[in-house]
Amino acid sequence: MSEYSPETEEEVISETRDEIDEPPMYKVLLHNDDYTTMEFVVEILMLVFNKTPEEAVEIMLNVHQKGIGICGIYTYEVSETKVNTVHDLARQNGFPLKCTMEEE
Repeated sequence: MSEYSPETEEEVISETRDEIDEPPMYKVLLHNDDYTTMEFVVEILMLVFNKTPEEAVEIMLNVHQKGIGICGIYTYEVSETKVNTVHDLARQNGFPLKCTMEEE
């Protein structure tokens, strides 16, 4: 071990970032089709997106009337997982429900 010597100067270089970049966010969207039941869409919204029954019905009506509805806004990984979960559940139940994500 070396002893402390006042003649030795050490320089500490540290760099801090004042700004932290937020990750990009993605909207998860459900698309209307002629085969998926409204009840199933409400069930998906409550199960996958943790919506209340009232919120789920409101989003389902947007999907039905406007052709598309926003289920939520999440990071890329969460959005991708939710889209895949919706597609898996829809296939298991025999529905062609389309779910996509797009950068906000």
